[in-house]
Amino acid sequence: MKTRARARKGDKDQEYGRIARELVPFIRVPPDRTMPTMRPSVMTFLVLTVAACTSADSVQTTGQTSGQTTSPPTAATTTSPVSNTPAERPSTGQILEDLGAFLCPESEFTCVTLEMPLDHFGPADGRSIPVTFAVLPASGESLGVFVTATGGPGSSGIAVADWYTSALDPAIPESYDIVFFDQRGVGLSGGLSCPTAAASYYRVDILTGLGIDWETLVDASATFAEQCVDEMDEPDVLPYLGTDQASSDLEVFRETFGYETMVLYGESYGTQLAQTYAAAHGDHLARMVLDGAVDLTLDGFTFFEQQAAAFGETLQATLDFCAEDPFCADDLNGDADSAYDRMVSLLVESHLVGEFPLPDGGFEERSFGLGDLEVVASAQMYSEDDRMMFLRALAAYNGRQDIVPMLRLLYLSLGVDPGDQTILEDPTYSDAIYYAVECLDYEFPGTTPEEKSAAFLEMGAEVEVNRLGTLFYGDLPCAFWPVASTDSTRPGPLTAAGIPTIVLSSQADPATPYQQGVAVSERLEDGYLISQPGGPHVMFGRGNQCPDDAVNAFILDGTPPVETLCSGEVVGYYIPLLPTTPDQFDSIELLFDAVEFEIEYLPEYYWWDTITDTAVGCHEGGTITLTAGDAGDQFLLDECAFIEGLVLSGEGSYDYEEDIFTLDVRHGSDDCFYRYERVDIDITVEDNCPGGQLPD
Repeated sequence: MKTRARARKGDKDQEYGRIARELVPFIRVPPDRTMPTMRPSVMTFLVLTVAACTSADSVQTTGQTSGQTTSPPTAATTTSPVSNTPAERPSTGQILEDLGAFLCPESEFTCVTLEMPLDHFGPADGRSIPVTFAVLPASGESLGVFVTATGGPGSSGIAVADWYTSALDPAIPESYDIVFFDQRGVGLSGGLSCPTAAASYYRVDILTGLGIDWETLVDASATFAEQCVDEMDEPDVLPYLGTDQASSDLEVFRETFGYETMVLYGESYGTQLAQTYAAAHGDHLARMVLDGAVDLTLDGFTFFEQQAAAFGETLQATLDFCAEDPFCADDLNGDADSAYDRMVSLLVESHLVGEFPLPDGGFEERSFGLGDLEVVASAQMYSEDDRMMFLRALAAYNGRQDIVPMLRLLYLSLGVDPGDQTILEDPTYSDAIYYAVECLDYEFPGTTPEEKSAAFLEMGAEVEVNRLGTLFYGDLPCAFWPVASTDSTRPGPLTAAGIPTIVLSSQADPATPYQQGVAVSERLEDGYLISQPGGPHVMFGRGNQCPDDAVNAFILDGTPPVETLCSGEVVGYYIPLLPTTPDQFDSIELLFDAVEFEIEYLPEYYWWDTITDTAVGCHEGGTITLTAGDAGDQFLLDECAFIEGLVLSGEGSYDYEEDIFTLDVRHGSDDCFYRYERVDIDITVEDNCPGGQLPD
């Protein structure tokens, strides 16, 4: 994501989009690499057993075929162990073919499923579990392999493989095999999830005027744990989903493909997996990047205390930004801090109610509670643009008593359909795996659920966090999880001897606090810390040239970073709220430029998966439907009104490669047409309306 300073001039109503357009051209990418929005379509796979071994040197593989499969095996075959000697190693393409590989869903990558021992540390068990890896062989002569471990736990690496790879220096996929994977239980490696239980759990109101309702908190955590395990419906695998098992899966993959060493990149939770791998198999790492590093030496309580504090500090910094930004200050009457606290005070008394625009063009009364505000505020702290969208939603309620923007962000955060509030299946992320892993990786004291929950509450009472303090209790369901760690021993400090390592840590990272990245980097024998003021959770691949150039060079040939402090901001820019009536604009160009901005920053579009046809209710009525086109995104407007009185029907498009946005729309009578086109910062409007006037 980009963060760029912006000069200010003129009145926002007169220069609404033009100022921002000149200095902050719109680039829409998913906002949080740890919460990817790219969703592969559901596919049916035919499972073929290729071998039946459980040792690391001769691993069982599962080939899967679909209508897109290349080189399908005609029968089950047994493959010989791949030598670790480079001279004897077959090509990656040959290895994939021998293992019965198949095309990953909607991807340039090739997938291969390996049957891993269910328990790497109890080989006598004999059971196995499928784990799927996505491989893109080097387009040129291969120098080795670059592996990415994505965040979570519970995210699908395969779902974001193409997108992440597109952010790399092109020399990397030319010179290295690129590998992503779905951790055991996630996505193509089992698809275990509990979206219904999770959505219900996250909407429970545990805050009252007197503070936290402890009984409700404990009951909700217990209910979620029970319902989530029932919904995932695979109780036998629960003891074997921890990070130690997942890192061993990665080692089996390395041995199977015959790589002597790997370059390993981990982000957020992926740094937990990467450090675990480095501690156990460090002699097979050439170098490592830890982006948003987790300090594994901390116990669970200490980690969550630091994380809750970091979320609160990032929220405070976001609110403080508004006081310094004239557009934001204007929208929030100069005091975002007070606006937030006023909203909290109102929500303590009762839910806020508003008419929500439905995807069918109608409206329905919806409510928004204090727990919902905590969900939205925490979910929107991950990046500079997320924080800006939160400020816009806060401004909409503060100045206009409009709760709709907050509701839009809430439904996206919860993964529910804005129309009927049913759960949207998301194969790219699993709350079930998040808790299955967390509850095995961290021990919480106590021998019974009652003792564990009581210990959690006792520790929480000592935590001093101004806002978003309920995040401390994020792992409370582990007190009731049926398979949880009883070992309080934490990993020792990782020195990673012989493994050059870059640690990336932004100072406004809410999820993996900055001080943890500093602590991890200081212990490394050959470590480099790259940081930035402000910044997102996870720095690499967000369009900031400073860390991107350093990491790309390090991945490619091990070049150590020269610059270790990069520029950054808490909020890169603020897009002011759309004026409420057409007569507040001085020209037709400014009016339609503002309409474009409102479409671009419509939350359902901003975080759209760019694949699924999606209808969205327009703020003042009607609908806009999003579809994927050959050269970008397509829009169909049906009596859509973002501004009262400006009702538009027609079509539009956005070519993000060329940065061209168009609207061909009708307003009012059938003979009143407008064509709007923006190419970079140049705007033209063809006014084919009788009289050539601004809409009333």
